[in-house]
Amino acid sequence: MNKGSANRISHFVLLAFFSVASLTAASRASESSISASSPSLDQGFQLLYNLEFAQAHQIFLGWEQQHPGDPLGPASDAAGFLFSEFNRLGILESQFLENDKAFDARKKFDPDPKVRDQFNGTLDKAEAEAHARLTKDPKDPNALFAMTLSSGLRADYAALIEKRNLTSLHYTKEADGWAEQLLAVDPNCYDAHVATGFSKYIIGSMSAPVRWLVRLGGVSGDKQAGIVELKLTAEHGQYLAPFARILLSIAYVRDKDKVRARKLLAALRDQFPGNPLFPLEIARLDGQ
Repeated sequence: MNKGSANRISHFVLLAFFSVASLTAASRASESSISASSPSLDQGFQLLYNLEFAQAHQIFLGWEQQHPGDPLGPASDAAGFLFSEFNRLGILESQFLENDKAFDARKKFDPDPKVRDQFNGTLDKAEAEAHARLTKDPKDPNALFAMTLSSGLRADYAALIEKRNLTSLHYTKEADGWAEQLLAVDPNCYDAHVATGFSKYIIGSMSAPVRWLVRLGGVSGDKQAGIVELKLTAEHGQYLAPFARILLSIAYVRDKDKVRARKLLAALRDQFPGNPLFPLEIARLDGQ
């Protein structure tokens, strides 16, 4: 695989698993096993949408104390560590989501060693707890989701902060496999379609030779099918509907559909007034 192909595949890594790695831990919070406590977990992710990381961290720690042994606690907290580092480094404000050229030119960042250790430590804990539960029940939905999330988070850290493209691809393939198992257990989990939907969209948008290389790695894509899945979550998802709209807005920007992209971003701006990134993106679109 040549360098250009690896870079394009890593573009898929970023966009496909931005959906998995950021706010998707809330998806399994809507299921029966933790339904009684889902409001507090949901509150933590709502805080992440508003970039209130310290408050979200306290919520996740409290949820973890109430649910010892449940891997969603540390997995959710790891998402918070990753997003806070993205925000500190300015990654969330970068414009490399728009096209392959900008993504290929992205720089390698210098991570905060303390945050990196916290991030890896919480993921190690989440994975250990998930494997323990899967040993008892291979169809445990929370454990399957925690593994999906953990692999996606590691893929994002490798791609966006360390610029390790092939390492990120490895974690991406792992996350895709866990996501498929999760959907097999619960095909009506609308939130879970975010991961598979955006993956299909990005791969389907690649050139034919790159799509062929990605398929050799066990991942396939279909642009229109991906959009259908994202819309499914945007319309019916309980926790990830806002995030599906974020991903759809990215897709619309890439497809030069500024009208629909702006409409989604305006709704997100109104829903999450504490997040300055939405009005910034709207202003950027208006200035084009």
